[in-house]
Amino acid sequence: MMIGERIRKQRELMNFTISELAERSGVAKSYISSIERGIQTNPSLQFLVKIAESLEIRVEELMESSERFHIDREWKELIQEAIQMGISKEEFKSFIRFVRLSKK
Repeated sequence: MMIGERIRKQRELMNFTISELAERSGVAKSYISSIERGIQTNPSLQFLVKIAESLEIRVEELMESSERFHIDREWKELIQEAIQMGISKEEFKSFIRFVRLSKK
């Protein structure tokens, strides 16, 4: 997964529009859009720091390959249980945001 795809995925997880992310980060929305669409593929470290802070993640998370993440059996079982209980993706995203805010 490319950096732009990871930014878009995290932005959507946070329920931010590109305009909201641009405002929070101080980066032009046209530049964010070009990164997300893969038109620009080599963003500066300064850009990554601003975006990561705005998305409440570490810069390293934007740069890591998705292949580094292995979902073990217990996580798969927990996800399957949530699905069987009828928990929607939006409800799960809301829970993650709640936990993230609770830890601050």
